[in-house]
Amino acid sequence: MAGATASTRATFPASARLHSPSEYASALKGKRLARGALFVVMTPRLSSGQEAAACARLGLIIAKRFAAKAVVRNAIKRVIREAFRQKRGDLPACDLVFRLHSKIEPLSLTELKKQVRSEADALLQRALQ
Repeated sequence: MAGATASTRATFPASARLHSPSEYASALKGKRLARGALFVVMTPRLSSGQEAAACARLGLIIAKRFAAKAVVRNAIKRVIREAFRQKRGDLPACDLVFRLHSKIEPLSLTELKKQVRSEADALLQRALQ
């Protein structure tokens, strides 16, 4: 990005990712924010003793049983990360876990990326509300 400063670029630092299994587990036990044709978005329920995250954080669960090929799983992850990067500043400070819940039909990678991007944008928009 020519001419863009560090503050205007959409970034994805380590602080914007979920790392430990316990962070994923609390989100999966939490509430469902949105569901689409391919993904469900979950967030943890905050109890009175817990504090909210400092910024929006992303976790991805793309199971091999729903997307058998590694190239497909990696493409899905890249597209969701990019959608999250672009909306991260607008999202509330909470953990979001995208979980693939249905089998990916055989499509070209271009068609798959378009489908995943449109659904990811729609689900992130619902998370804003």
